[in-house]
Amino acid sequence: MGLLDFLTNEGDKKPVAPAQPAATGAGTDFFGNSKPEATTGDTYTVVSGDSLSKIAKNHYGDAAKWHQIYEANEAIIGSNPDKIEVGQVLTLPSL
Repeated sequence: MGLLDFLTNEGDKKPVAPAQPAATGAGTDFFGNSKPEATTGDTYTVVSGDSLSKIAKNHYGDAAKWHQIYEANEAIIGSNPDKIEVGQVLTLPSL
């Protein structure tokens, strides 16, 4: 069946269901990975000169784990993980 056949055959038309938005669970990030719970773990108050990687290095021993801190505190930090502010209280999730 070609495009013209579809357009000219009124009886063959079927209604198209509206697209459903992709459901993402509250406990997952954009890629479907589990997000750490923001209510578990220790807290840390940001001081001058801090970055998420410095905090991760001091707390976990691995600067690359800054993503876990960001994901647990995204609501506090906002969309830019480089913009943490002095005095913010961050949750450091248990890994």
